[in-house]
Amino acid sequence: MTFGQQYAKTLNESKDPYQVGHSVRPVDTLKDIIEGGAKLYGDRPAFWQKFDGKTYTPKSYNEALADVNALGTALLSLGLKGKHIGIIGENSYWWAVAYFAAPSGVGVSVPLDKELAAEDLRALVREADVKCVILSPRFEKVFAPMLTEDDAPILITTGDKPSDPAILTFADMLEKGRKLMKEGDRSFLDAEIDTECMSVLLYTSGTTGLSKGVMLSHRNLCADAMICQSIFRCGPDDVFFSVLPVHHTYECTGGMLYPLMVGASIGYCQGLRYMQQNLKELRPTFFLGVPLIFEKFYANIWKTIRKGGKEKAVKTLLGVQRTLHKVGVNKQLKPLKAITDVFGGRLENIVSGGAAIDPAILDFFNDAGVFAAQGYGLTECAPLVSVNPNKREMLRNASVGHAPITIDVRIDDPDEDGNGEICVRGANIMLGYYKMPEQTAEVLKDGWFHTGDLGHLDKDNYIYITGRKKNVIITANGKNVFPEELEYHLQKSNYVEEAFVWADETERGDDKSIIATIRPNDDYFEEVLGHKPNEDEHQEILQKVVDEYNKDQPIYKRIGRLVVRTEDFEKTSASKIKRFAAENKRLD
Repeated sequence: MTFGQQYAKTLNESKDPYQVGHSVRPVDTLKDIIEGGAKLYGDRPAFWQKFDGKTYTPKSYNEALADVNALGTALLSLGLKGKHIGIIGENSYWWAVAYFAAPSGVGVSVPLDKELAAEDLRALVREADVKCVILSPRFEKVFAPMLTEDDAPILITTGDKPSDPAILTFADMLEKGRKLMKEGDRSFLDAEIDTECMSVLLYTSGTTGLSKGVMLSHRNLCADAMICQSIFRCGPDDVFFSVLPVHHTYECTGGMLYPLMVGASIGYCQGLRYMQQNLKELRPTFFLGVPLIFEKFYANIWKTIRKGGKEKAVKTLLGVQRTLHKVGVNKQLKPLKAITDVFGGRLENIVSGGAAIDPAILDFFNDAGVFAAQGYGLTECAPLVSVNPNKREMLRNASVGHAPITIDVRIDDPDEDGNGEICVRGANIMLGYYKMPEQTAEVLKDGWFHTGDLGHLDKDNYIYITGRKKNVIITANGKNVFPEELEYHLQKSNYVEEAFVWADETERGDDKSIIATIRPNDDYFEEVLGHKPNEDEHQEILQKVVDEYNKDQPIYKRIGRLVVRTEDFEKTSASKIKRFAAENKRLD
């Protein structure tokens, strides 16, 4: 029995009440996912994309497998066996084809962050030993300067007319692969795959300033994809809305590997400014996102409700809907259907991850008829660690959920409140950091991955996160202050767009002074004031927000100073504030 068969058997035979999904399909490699998809779902759509920029058209499971095989065969013909293949560009069908082809018989897939600066991307390609980069046209100018270097990487563009004659085209590579297979070349089709060796090299987004290459195996990724299948009830009729950067494991595993496991299709958003339009066109049933996205939807929906003078009526209807759900009646009320129509009218599941979200926002969507939950994961865990069960009666959205039966979680060195470092063990845990043995040894100990996140477990083993170990503020009396906790509470106010909490020495130098830098929500300010706010109004109202928070807090957790910031914080491509950048810049 293979690992995939045994793992699927464990999940399928489990009596774990938190596991409520469908029967799990065993897979050992990424190639199994795409090949099995073609066998099971054939000509059903696997991907939806506007290839002409105007109309969504499908690519079937059969077409996807054929293109993966063609690309893999062509890459081997270029002498890339065992090499690292970089992939960079927008979420798209060709990105998925490249991602599957590289580790399915060629070498290692290295997804690259398209938001990085050109110089950083070139440095990353060298650091990751990338020998070929498959890229969208806008990145040709980024990597073309490398063509003159010794041991230059092969460049393959998805564009029709490369800016440099040395750059190959994706279309030509597919054609070459098809021709070679037709002539009998089975080098890719028959390639042996080691399920326990590195198959994907993913670089963390670097909120703390240090980006590390996370080595993931087929086993790591397939274990996580099978876990997803055991948790959520999705199938061939489902459409996943792909808007988060697919080079992150959250979107890659949850928004690509998992839907392809169950015969669903993936619809690619054209970009944030097209989100509303694309939602109406694709009418998705499943939406993976980060808090920032759902907070925007939530704020805009309530803004529209208030403008129409229907706030009281809608709150009453939401209460009725909540009562119906509690007694098992899922009848949708018309005014609430108008809310869900914002997402295209068919949305059934929302999962928020990447950062803490106000449970009230998720409760709102649940009351409106869409199952909404938050989960927790890290790149090093491929990424899933926990998620709230797909049952309304088991939701605890102040928590990041419950770990699946195949993942062990413990709290290391807990304090008097039960808070300590969250440690994880399971088949989904990374092999280590690329060319970083010392950093690997710091986090992988006796089979346990030390996440660096601080939190606690409740009596039912739901996980609650309080902050990052590296970010914790330790006061002179030894008390721990978690800046993420304070940020979370501040951002509950409609007046706050974003908050960043940090610490500086007091004037006497004998303790830490807690400072909150807040970016105001000017749309809400203007809605309340009836005009654009000025500097004094920002300061006065936001100080009241801070004072309101402080009044219920012990002295050591109170915010001592407010800084109002009108420009955006510098963020990663996962929409997280770069703490090292914010801390290194004087914000006052």
